[in-house]
Amino acid sequence: MPENNASCAFRTSIGGQALIEGILMRGPKKQAIVCRTAEGLVEKVDELKLARDKYPVLGLPFLRGCAIFISSLVNGMQALTYSASLVPLEQQGEPDKLDKWIEEHFPEDKAQKLIIGLAVVMGIALSVLLFIFLPALLVGWCRPLTQSFFVRNLSEGALKVVILLAYMKLVSNMSDIKRLFSYHGAEHKTIFCYEHGKELTVENVRPESRFHPRCGTSFLLVVVLVSILVNSVVHVSHTLARVGCHLLLLPVVVGISYEINRWCGAHDNRLSAILSAPGKWLQRITTNEPDDGMIECAIRAMALVIPEEKGSDIWGQ
Repeated sequence: MPENNASCAFRTSIGGQALIEGILMRGPKKQAIVCRTAEGLVEKVDELKLARDKYPVLGLPFLRGCAIFISSLVNGMQALTYSASLVPLEQQGEPDKLDKWIEEHFPEDKAQKLIIGLAVVMGIALSVLLFIFLPALLVGWCRPLTQSFFVRNLSEGALKVVILLAYMKLVSNMSDIKRLFSYHGAEHKTIFCYEHGKELTVENVRPESRFHPRCGTSFLLVVVLVSILVNSVVHVSHTLARVGCHLLLLPVVVGISYEINRWCGAHDNRLSAILSAPGKWLQRITTNEPDDGMIECAIRAMALVIPEEKGSDIWGQ
């Protein structure tokens, strides 16, 4: 399909996430979940409660990145759980033993929050295992790479990139994930259509590019690349000590990565194009071309979060 790569005159802060047979769109004031079921589209709209409104310090540069990252993890997991609950019972898998135990010993609302909280913690733990502990362990076993801290840090960083790409490529071959990545493509196309000032219709959305410079997937790759630079200050040989130092530096990595993504999203020049290019390459794995039904979901979710005050969703505000 043809891709519209023209620069956008307007950059929106509205962002989204692919769900199970649906889309989450998050605007400046509210977020909307739209999922396709056998009965039609199901919608859920919530007002946003931002941490920076309660704690203004979390809106400061470099601090806001960590706050937004954690908030996105929690909100994203809640949205995924909701979309999964809409899947017909005969298509749902059996809950694992831990989920069953929680559901049996806690009230329904508390059980759901606890399950989501555990899922977030386990997701973070898996990320730490794959992208911090495993590279440090594998490189630590190879003596020629540990003679120089520069070579060791560079080798660990290169291994992180390989693990990320291999993981994304592996999961992209799963049938359910292929549909999820198609909804991801629908989200990007719809946002581009809105930014180009076109009417949100399936016909207008379909030709747009599925590769968006302000994608959350791109952020993950930026985090890995920034960690290579930040972790270069760690001159520690012991593997567990290195892992501990990398964990302590993780908020710094996330904060810098967010500011880079934020700057790239607000600028259209050669430097921003170079910085956003790796993320767009990764999106060739994490986005697929959507069908018209997926685009309809994305359009409806977008329509529900576009603010009444025109321009109040400008990127960077």
